[in-house]
Order: sequence, then structure tokens, then C-alpha cells
Amino acid sequence: MADPSPQSATPTPALQSPTSEPPPPPPPCSVFPSLKGLNRPKLRVTSEFDSDTLLFFNKVSCKIFDNLAKLKLSFQNNTQRQVSQPQVSFTSKYVSVLYDVEEKNAFVKSTVDVSPRLQLRALHNVKAQQGEVAMEANLAEPGYSLELSSPVPLGYPRATLKFPLGEVSVQEKEVEEEEKSKRIVSVNGILKRQAMNGVCSALYTDEELRLRYAYKDEALSFIPTISLPSNAASFAFKRRFSPSDKLSYWYNFDSNMWSAVYKRTYGKDYKFKAGYDSDVRLGWASLWVGDEDGKVKTTPMKMKVQFMLQVPQDDIKTSVLMFRVKKRWDL
Repeated sequence: MADPSPQSATPTPALQSPTSEPPPPPPPCSVFPSLKGLNRPKLRVTSEFDSDTLLFFNKVSCKIFDNLAKLKLSFQNNTQRQVSQPQVSFTSKYVSVLYDVEEKNAFVKSTVDVSPRLQLRALHNVKAQQGEVAMEANLAEPGYSLELSSPVPLGYPRATLKFPLGEVSVQEKEVEEEEKSKRIVSVNGILKRQAMNGVCSALYTDEELRLRYAYKDEALSFIPTISLPSNAASFAFKRRFSPSDKLSYWYNFDSNMWSAVYKRTYGKDYKFKAGYDSDVRLGWASLWVGDEDGKVKTTPMKMKVQFMLQVPQDDIKTSVLMFRVKKRWDL
């Protein structure tokens, strides 16, 4: 007997309106899904032209890996567009690599903080197969540290003690005496200390002692220097007449050579300088448009210009007017 219960009817699909939009296509399959949304790093291009050498000095750099590293290309080219001295560098917090394209050589530098008080450093010249390794440890007292370094693969180690008043280095080396090599202990160091409203420093290197005293206030600077045992003495004198006017003078008692420079600033972006150097018997004057000591990115239009006039004392007719232009572009 047939089942009297009614069969469930299958629903009829609704007809689509001819004016309805088709469903969106599926997203395309990306081979590198992790690179999706990755922005192109910003390029910084800096070019400087020197009329004296007729050379362009160019740098192209960008920050990569979320500003964790910097990649830079530098090269020179002349007016005939001939490229020279190309170099590529990679710089990060722990590793830096400089590659010289012409020499086919690389310099690798690495710094690792083993602990808050211990740091390891290494420098390697790939082509020469030479380098240096160093370890610096901060001592318990603030401002004190001990550094041990040694050339690789051959050489004598060096120990350097750094403290708030200076540093002292001790290293063994070989010297030639009467056609025989002899090992001696070389000591170099520098000491600095406040004295009479100035800073007194003593620099000892290669068996020569250089004593220097530097006094400086808002209007005056006086820096005498003497070297022993040669007794070569010199002094520098600087006088500031106003916040925008300054005169500097240097004299060497041993050679009677001297030089003088007058500087005047007009705001932050204009500077005029004029001077004379008796060693080369040359007078000169220069005008800076843009902060001379600042970076290009902080100057108006990101550009600095320098004009310089050089006048030889012995032949004024051979005076030369030169200029330098430095410009930066952010792409």
C-alpha cells in the first residue's frame, strides 16, 4: 500500500533579475602574501658639485627593514659623466658592511652587546685578510671601562683603561735597534682636568708630550700649546665681538707661521668668512648660503651654496673664484 503522507516538495530556485550585478571575482592568489602592503622605502639623493675639481659627489640612500638598517650608494662623476669610486654600504645596529666596487673589497664591522656591561667588536678587511677584535667591559664605578683589543691574524694586543679624566693604553711592539729587533712596552694616554676656569690636557704619544690649556668664556678663548721635548709652542686666540661677529688668530712660535679668520653670520642661513694663511701666503673670502655646519635637510630648499675667492699674495692676477653646491632630494 502506498504511504498516504504527502512527499516534501523541492523548493524552486528564484530567478535572478537581469539587472542584478554578478558576484565579485575571487581575490587573485599572491605568490608572496607577506609582501602585500609593503611600501617602497623613501630614497634620499644628495649631490654636491665642486668647481675646483669639476667633480660631482653623489649619494643615494634609503632605510629598509622598518628603519632598522640603511642602504647607501656613493660615487663620483666628472663633467664627462665618467663614474669613479663607487661604494655600497649596509649599516645596522649590529653589522655594517662597506663594499668598494673598484677594489672589489669589503670592510665588515660588527658590534654585539653580550651584557649591559660587556661589548664585543670586530673589524675585518676581506681583501687583506686582516682585522681587529676588541672587548670592552664597563667596571663597577661609573665612567670606568677596560678595553682589550688585538689585531687579526698577527699582532700584539693592546689594553686601554678609560676613566673620567682620560685614558691610558699599553701595548707591546717591536723596534729596530742596531739591526736587531727589540720588544718594548709602549704607553700612550691623555689626561684632562678643569683648572682656572679652563681645561688643561696632557697628551702623551710616541714619546712626545703635548700640553694644552683651553680657556673659554662667552667672549674670549685662549689656547696655548707646547710639545716636549721639541719645545714647539703655539697659541690660538678667539674674540667674539657680538653674537654674529668673531675673530680667530693662530700663531706658531717655532715656524713664525700665523693665520687669521674673521667670521660674520646673518641669521642662520648666511655666513661670511675672510682670512689669511702665512704658510701658503694666501688670502681668501667665502660666502655660505645655508647653514655651513648643519645638514642639508634643515636648510631652505634643502640646498647649500659656497662661493670662495682665493688671492695669492705673490701673484694677485692668478686669483680664483670657486663655488660648491650641495642639494638633496627626497623621493
